[in-house]
Amino acid sequence: MFGADKGTADKLDGKKLHIGIVQARFNESITDALAQACRDELRALGVQDKHITHVKVPGALEVPVALQAMAERDEFDALIALGCIIRGETYHFELVANESGAGVTRIGLDYQLPVANAILTTENVEQAVARQTDKGRDAARVAVEMANLLDELS
Repeated sequence: MFGADKGTADKLDGKKLHIGIVQARFNESITDALAQACRDELRALGVQDKHITHVKVPGALEVPVALQAMAERDEFDALIALGCIIRGETYHFELVANESGAGVTRIGLDYQLPVANAILTTENVEQAVARQTDKGRDAARVAVEMANLLDELS
């Protein structure tokens, strides 16, 4: 089994990694908190600031386009999608959540590049605030672990 002999510390070693982050500005107070937690965790895992590229886009539907542009540059070991979609009174929530999620997944599959999806989909602001820090940290850990796994598998 791949990775069976590697310890958790090895899987979460980001010292040699280049990570791209795409952050949606919509619900910016929440996405800023996601981004801060994510960047803090990346640094804690050894990723150098100079190896983190962080861009912002208007909303969750624009995240996959920016991820694709980054993937095409072929200089990242993993990408991270950050956003926040809060349910409203119309079908728009489902459209944005489904389409952004599908787009993020497609980038990872099309480019064989790990993409940690931390686009929150919540019922209300309170749920988003409750998740913003943990999900930002989780995204960083997923990106680093998957980048190291894909490197091991290649």
